[in-house]
Amino acid sequence: MALPSLYIVIPCYNEQEVLPVTAPMFLEKLESLVEQGLCSDASKVLFVNDGSKDGTWNIICGLAKQNERFAGITLSRNRGHQNALLAGLMYAKDLCDVTISIDCDGQDDINAMDEMLRQYLGGCDVVYGVRSKRDTDTFFKRVTAEGFYKFMQLMGAETVFNHADYRLMSKRALDGLAEFKEVNLFLRGTVPLVGYKSTSVYYERSERIAGESHYPFSKMLNLALNGITSLSTKPLRYITSIGVIMAFISFLFIVWAVAARFTGHTVAGWTSLVGIMALIGGIQLFCLGIIGEYIGKIYSEVKQRPKYIIESTTDDNKQ
Repeated sequence: MALPSLYIVIPCYNEQEVLPVTAPMFLEKLESLVEQGLCSDASKVLFVNDGSKDGTWNIICGLAKQNERFAGITLSRNRGHQNALLAGLMYAKDLCDVTISIDCDGQDDINAMDEMLRQYLGGCDVVYGVRSKRDTDTFFKRVTAEGFYKFMQLMGAETVFNHADYRLMSKRALDGLAEFKEVNLFLRGTVPLVGYKSTSVYYERSERIAGESHYPFSKMLNLALNGITSLSTKPLRYITSIGVIMAFISFLFIVWAVAARFTGHTVAGWTSLVGIMALIGGIQLFCLGIIGEYIGKIYSEVKQRPKYIIESTTDDNKQ
């Protein structure tokens, strides 16, 4: 059996500070994997420049000129982490047998790639990199991150707990992923829908080597909202349940009001009236907001705009 060709796919956005540090690490790891006989000599490190505003693309082009194991593509504009990652995976799927996606910041343990490839050679098409613990996180980060996964599960979005976007995917799994045409992309929930044999590899995550995190709490919240509304209709079912409950409560109030009228206990209650109106009004606005999110998703899907456009590659710059 021939050794598989591997592409390590790394999305980058404004990473000029960290890229010179982590790029040699990725190269060293790739050469180690080749020496161990876990992948072929045709393997590469593929950087995806997500419309960076700094010198990230110039660094990538320089790396590709220095060593043929480095390659890169740049998108025509910033499209977000998920679309940039998809662009790299779709670009690589026709050039290799297997991909491993990983962030550029050096936080994910690159040594987990060894076990990922062993699991692939053992018959797995998808191998998830899962954090074994969160000791390096602050209390707030740990609570919000774990709450993110639990909330996603509660809302009906199928995800792997404590797994981000560090994963191995075979060419067959990538071909399956390409069949998902939705514009609103959430890979952490879409990849499990592809199916095929999968497993998890556990590792410890370290601190970011350089630069600043591109995923603050606000972006995590937005990612969760996008994932839920892209993968699950459970919130709409909750709205239906809330509507049924409120209708039942309203019916009880009507019965109480009628009974009070005939028993002569009709005392004006401004506070209770305002409270009930405010409660019902708030619930209605909340429900309309959720419905609006789904309508917005439908709007995006109907237009079928491209998820990304590749402007150029490092191969173009070599010519």
